[in-house]
Amino acid sequence: MNILKHMEAVFLVSLAVAGPVTVAFDAIPEAHAAAARSTVVASAAPDQAIPVVVVSAKRMTDAEKLQSLEEEEARLRAVRMADRSTF
Repeated sequence: MNILKHMEAVFLVSLAVAGPVTVAFDAIPEAHAAAARSTVVASAAPDQAIPVVVVSAKRMTDAEKLQSLEEEEARLRAVRMADRSTF
């Protein structure tokens, strides 16, 4: 509970630590990682096509939607009744 009294101080200390750490981290050279990564990506996918998903299903009519909803509600009721009977 003592930490709740000093949350402002904890926040300020975390900012005081995070600020210099990010500056120091940005000063570290990247060792040409970006150049190596771009050549690998360029050579990996020269002639690959983008995958396309085609859905060829018939749409449900209003009556079928209503029937599906009723069946789902009946299943939910059965599950709820089964849960109640286990206690």
